[in-house]
Amino acid sequence: MENKLQRKYGLFTAICMVVGIVVGSGIFFKAQTILEKTGGDMPLGILAWLIGGAIMLVCLLTFSFMGQKYERVNGLVDYAEATVGRKYGYMMGWFSATIYFPGMTSALAWLTARYTLEFIVSVNPDFPLLIPASQGGCIVGPECIALALFYLVLTFFVNILSPKLAGKLQTSTTVIKLIPLAAMAVGGVIYGLTSGNLANNFTTPAILNEGTEVAAFPLFTAVCATAFAYEGWIIATSINAEIKDSKRNLPKALTIGGIVIICAYLLYYIGVCGGSTNQELYEGGTTVAFSNVFGNVMGNVLKLFVAISCLGTTNGLMLGCTRCMYSLAARGEGIAPETFDQVDKKTNMPPNSGAFALMVTAIWFVYFYLSNLAGTWKGAFVFDSTELPIITIYLMYLPMLIQWMRKEKGVSAMRRFVLPSLAFCGSVFMVIACAFSHGFSCVWYLIVFAVVMAIGWLLDRKKKPASH
Repeated sequence: MENKLQRKYGLFTAICMVVGIVVGSGIFFKAQTILEKTGGDMPLGILAWLIGGAIMLVCLLTFSFMGQKYERVNGLVDYAEATVGRKYGYMMGWFSATIYFPGMTSALAWLTARYTLEFIVSVNPDFPLLIPASQGGCIVGPECIALALFYLVLTFFVNILSPKLAGKLQTSTTVIKLIPLAAMAVGGVIYGLTSGNLANNFTTPAILNEGTEVAAFPLFTAVCATAFAYEGWIIATSINAEIKDSKRNLPKALTIGGIVIICAYLLYYIGVCGGSTNQELYEGGTTVAFSNVFGNVMGNVLKLFVAISCLGTTNGLMLGCTRCMYSLAARGEGIAPETFDQVDKKTNMPPNSGAFALMVTAIWFVYFYLSNLAGTWKGAFVFDSTELPIITIYLMYLPMLIQWMRKEKGVSAMRRFVLPSLAFCGSVFMVIACAFSHGFSCVWYLIVFAVVMAIGWLLDRKKKPASH
């Protein structure tokens, strides 16, 4: 196996990759969902954020140990291959290329478009949308869909034509996205203490709309929703072969990035609790708190930062997405490895791998719009493509964690047993929470998952170790 990608990213870029992918979308998108799932109970929602963060941290630390030991082309695929075996590594790579990365990237492109339009409408309420903002034009309108597709194409070309520019975009948007989080963490707490919102929100639940069903197991359902907000850190391992001194810098980036993420989320969420009532948060989303605390003008500026932060997350996802088929082709595996392992001499990027990623992401975007947003696709094979693929990755971690504990005899008990066991329990918890949260829709997703994975199994062309 020959890696043709150059080492062009330092520790800071790697940290920004971890923080930038995770922070900046789910915290804005899922906060309202979590409040609804918990029946308007803010303390229960905060507990869900804590549990989700703890699960992420123990998984992240365990995989950082793998990063110190295994270093090839694509971290997640490398770890699966080294711990469980070649075939499992291939299937992990196929899943990443066809379901996990494209599903998340398509949803993030829509989120970026949504918050961009919400910012535009907040600045100019008379902005001509084909579907008025009050009727959901910023969410399902044609302008939103067109803008989302534009962001997909934009991030694709940025990553394929200039990977260094993509890295700088990731770094700058990460710094920018921390501004609204920090501002809300400080301003929201001060506002909440003076207005009494903080005290009231911990004792007064929101009144849900008539007909809204509260989950039978609200904590499980809420933790499952946090999975979308916390997920993405593993994507940083996709640039494993392009990080300078990867065995030292990648584990550092994962650890430092994970701590920053948890602190940012908790402080921001407490700030939001202070900046708006539970009722306002439930009805209008987290951006209502910005206007309450900072006024319309400053609130609108911070909404722009939210849109930029989502763009950074989309860019980070696309950064990982474009390398998926290459990571298989470099091993001589999958569809036409001689095509997908091609690396452009000028850009040092795999253009064919990137084109495949864009195509599959576009397909998932169409599905996400029809079934999750517009609601025009109902009945069979309707499932949440923002959460179920993420929960699948936790399920696929389980054999890797077991094998790590069985094989790695030269490491401390903490690294070999304690943290991997906690990561195993956390992953199982996520899977159980998903089953309670999504119910029968899990079956529709598993059918799609099984079909896609079966196709990948049949297309595995590698019969023996590659000599290239």
